[in-house]
Amino acid sequence: MSGNEIRERFLKYMEERNHAVIPSAALVPENDPTTLFTGSGMQPLVPYLMGESHPKGTRLADSQKCFRAEDIEEVGDNRHTTFFEMLGNWSLGDYFKEEQISWFYSFLVDEIGLNPENLYVTVFAGDEENNVPQDDEAVAIWQKLFQEKGVSDGVARMGSEEDGAKRGMREGERIFYYDASKNWWSRAGKPENMPAGEPGGPDSEVFYDFGTEHDPAFGEHCHPNCDCGRFLEIGNNVFMEYVKQEDGTFGKLPAQNVDFGGGLERITAAALGESDVFKVDLLSNVIEQIATLSGKSYEDNLVPFRVICDHIRGAVFMIGDGVMPSNTEQGYFVRRLLRRSVRYADTLGIGEGKLADLAESVVETYQGHYTNLGEQKDQIIETIRTEEAQFRKTLEKGLKHFEKLAHGDITGYEAYILFTTYGFPVELTEELAVQRGHVVDMEGFKEEMKKHQEASRAGAAEKFAGGLADHSEKVVQYHTATHLLLAGLRKELGDDVHQAGSNITGERLRFDFTHPEKVSAEVLEKVEEYVNTAIKAGASVSTQTMTKTDAESDPTVEGSFWDKYPDEVKVYTVKDEAGNVYSRELCGGPHVENTGIIDGTFKIVKESSSSAGVRRIKAILE
Repeated sequence: MSGNEIRERFLKYMEERNHAVIPSAALVPENDPTTLFTGSGMQPLVPYLMGESHPKGTRLADSQKCFRAEDIEEVGDNRHTTFFEMLGNWSLGDYFKEEQISWFYSFLVDEIGLNPENLYVTVFAGDEENNVPQDDEAVAIWQKLFQEKGVSDGVARMGSEEDGAKRGMREGERIFYYDASKNWWSRAGKPENMPAGEPGGPDSEVFYDFGTEHDPAFGEHCHPNCDCGRFLEIGNNVFMEYVKQEDGTFGKLPAQNVDFGGGLERITAAALGESDVFKVDLLSNVIEQIATLSGKSYEDNLVPFRVICDHIRGAVFMIGDGVMPSNTEQGYFVRRLLRRSVRYADTLGIGEGKLADLAESVVETYQGHYTNLGEQKDQIIETIRTEEAQFRKTLEKGLKHFEKLAHGDITGYEAYILFTTYGFPVELTEELAVQRGHVVDMEGFKEEMKKHQEASRAGAAEKFAGGLADHSEKVVQYHTATHLLLAGLRKELGDDVHQAGSNITGERLRFDFTHPEKVSAEVLEKVEEYVNTAIKAGASVSTQTMTKTDAESDPTVEGSFWDKYPDEVKVYTVKDEAGNVYSRELCGGPHVENTGIIDGTFKIVKESSSSAGVRRIKAILE
């Protein structure tokens, strides 16, 4: 069974159970300065899990594109990938454990044919210190389901991952209690780390047993949470049923949520009985083409094949979401993926310019579901081809700089400069240094890279993709005022004015917009008056969910960054009781319910040039 087929079966399965199927959010999170990428299926739905109502109702399902930059160095084994898809379904105060566990089990066993003998599950063992009970309810549900299929249903207590390695598994055991380090979910981690008001709860993970021999390098005994490769986690059911109270105890949430996530590649691997995710169809097409281009076998070159395959796929999806290679922010990681791919392609003897051919294989595999890849295929391929050519030129310069340093050991900072300034992969620096009898300070290099990545995140917060400092009341007021500002600018300067970026804190707003020349003081006064009139009107702010096609074709809807949004978008309208529309714009961020809530008089304090063809306004509410 193919990965594409399993994705469609899952979405249909959940749709038949009254779930609204929603499109994947973009890989670059909207209005979230805390992270560069969407790294989990639940990330775009956090506001709804926290209590905001979803326009599609209380039952949702999707297949979410995800990217985890921190896994770049992990790629090379049989399970780690930077890009992946997370099948997900959610109950927002609707069904709970009985339905969720039964449905996922039925999907695995009855829908895609997994042998229940190969399924093992973990549950929450409780937390005595925080007075949170063990999840006996989930255990009872699992036991009933396993009994119906005539397989063993023994229960065992493992505790921590280390405890599991010491204890091992006994005959007939299938359900395992683990502590909060493994089977508890909250945004803050374990129960003791949660602040008052934070929701969380136990989870129940499902593992597939491939039956491979245990590798003692990962512990004395094997168990479901062992990393030796025998067991592969394929799904996690999170039950958000508790909230941390002011006195430190835990109470039940009034509305309990379900958050399920299952790795599409991993579920497909289980369906194939193949523990290597790079052998599932979603990746094997690229693996086969690498073999053709290199004339070498996959089995004899596992690491370079896997790195190239994973990195090209990740780059294709990011470029498809509008992220171009660069030295900062998200673009830095696209560049890093492609440059690592070039280096590994060279070790396999793959000729120059062939990465673009691999990108075409990725597009062909996924374009049936992710239609934007097919529509943007030429741009994606050309971007990758150009980046490879540019990298090969910088490699020449980097090699000259390396030769200046090759008189001795390479410091972490020197390796960092080689990488960031000259595009010289640290693996190549290390390889060349070893050939000359020198070493590279890899720990120092990692420290410099950590600083660089933190700076990239800070830079991302300066862009509109994460332009809100937080979701505090004052920031939300400034956010709505920013959109009124754009409406005022378009009214005075014309429809060629669009947003080019913004940064909003609780003290001020900064707004970039397209305009070729300085804005006069007279026009700025009129814009201020427009915004303040809208504030004084106490206009209501309403939100409507529309297809992106309908919104884009509606001349009353203003939008910037259309390509960053999913197939369904939120359009908000600011309108007073007399029917005057002050702003109607595409936006997924938080807004005040009524402009009368905006506290203060809107005042533009500065107008200046930001870059060619872009002006910048700074304003305050005083």
